[in-house]
Amino acid sequence: MPFERFTASNAALLLIDHQIVTMGWIKSISPEEMKRNVLMLAQTASTLNMPVVLTSSMEDLGLGSLLSELESTLPDAFAARIKRVGVVNAMDDKNFAASVKSIGRKKLILAGATNDVGTVFPALTLEGEGYDVQVVADAGGSSSKMADDMALRRMEQAGVVLTGTNQIIAELAGDWSTPEGSQIIQEVIMPGLLG
Repeated sequence: MPFERFTASNAALLLIDHQIVTMGWIKSISPEEMKRNVLMLAQTASTLNMPVVLTSSMEDLGLGSLLSELESTLPDAFAARIKRVGVVNAMDDKNFAASVKSIGRKKLILAGATNDVGTVFPALTLEGEGYDVQVVADAGGSSSKMADDMALRRMEQAGVVLTGTNQIIAELAGDWSTPEGSQIIQEVIMPGLLG
């Protein structure tokens, strides 16, 4: 199958459960690195005016709100976030599934706080439904390195493409010399590398 680049005009970003308490469970990547990567994805999507769907799990029952920086970076997506009450697979939540389908795009970039729980199941579901899914592996993590490896391997065996934050940002930008590309270099890449 020929390579078709993910772009701001053909892809959407799904961010799942990047909540303070949930992120504290992660041991396979440092919380600071994961947070930096998530915020770089959010800023890139904002710069490129990409559709974004945010969701949280049990936000009002102890897991806390999504990262506050997501509210300032993606205010509309944050306000419209889907608050799941415990459904593990976000795609089993009718409101989340409807939001994803309403975007009308078949290329989806997915990052979840927990690769071994919150990311793996919607990624498998979406891939099974015919979406072209890239999971940003370093914008999430798992309770152990082994758990992360198993989740990433399971997704990849099902046809999900694994990527990293810098790789997907470069793919979306496509050309650093454009106004958007230059803005991403100055406001996303450089602060991300220095932060």
